Amino acid sequence: QVQLVESGGGLVQPGGSLRLSCATSTSIFTINVMAWYRQAPGKQRELVAALTSGGRTIYGDSVKGRFTISRDNAKNTMYLQMTSLKGEDTAVYYCNAGPLVGGPFNSWGQGIEVTVSS
Repeated sequence: QVQLVESGGGLVQPGGSLRLSCATSTSIFTINVMAWYRQAPGKQRELVAALTSGGRTIYGDSVKGRFTISRDNAKNTMYLQMTSLKGEDTAVYYCNAGPLVGGPFNSWGQGIEVTVSS
């Protein structure tokens, strides 16, 4: 099973930027889809962004134009660069990896907190 570990979360002011990292236990070159999800207080978990091994990207409507997903195969790490952060971006962010976007057999990280002050 693929192990996923998130890092880079914390507190940031509105309008600021933050980069999340997700380190994997296996080569991400062999993983079809890597993604970031988030769960805000009182809300369901939602897809933030996804990236396939072929370079295709998917972004949630609420983050389009503000967040960028990327991967570094040499470091077995996936990133989420977040800019123009808003209070509504406050959530626990989860790394996800597997054969399909939102697939039932994907692996999950433990989650990392991002807090945007208001």
